[in-house]
Amino acid sequence: MTTDQEDEIYQLDEQVGFLLRLASQRHAVIFQNHIKENLTGTQFSTLMRLAEHGRVTQNHLGRLASMDIATTKGVVDRLRVKGLVKSEPDKTDKRRSVISLTDKGSALSTKLKHHGKDITAETLSPISAREQDILIGMLKKIS
Repeated sequence: MTTDQEDEIYQLDEQVGFLLRLASQRHAVIFQNHIKENLTGTQFSTLMRLAEHGRVTQNHLGRLASMDIATTKGVVDRLRVKGLVKSEPDKTDKRRSVISLTDKGSALSTKLKHHGKDITAETLSPISAREQDILIGMLKKIS
């Protein structure tokens, strides 16, 4: 195989990982432009999961937000310092912690839901509504 043929076979600009990273970087910039509360995307996701599910164990919260144990603990600790979540021992198993939103966290999560919709709309704005539905479906399929 010649070098020209190899170059045709592998074009970085056509690789899914590279394109996903570019899309993710663009989305991260849009996210930071909308979210002025000094939150990371992971912290945002954690607050949204707590708003959706209410009180959950820290372990379950990690699964809901697709975080490993160490990341979950760090995110919960940072959100607790910000006064957005609280942690209490599980009544049935004192080894486990139950995480929930504080009043401040609940109010912020309500506000952030609107930002989330705007962020998604801006991220997907280059493509049609039909393409957006297809993209979301495909991403769900490969995630």
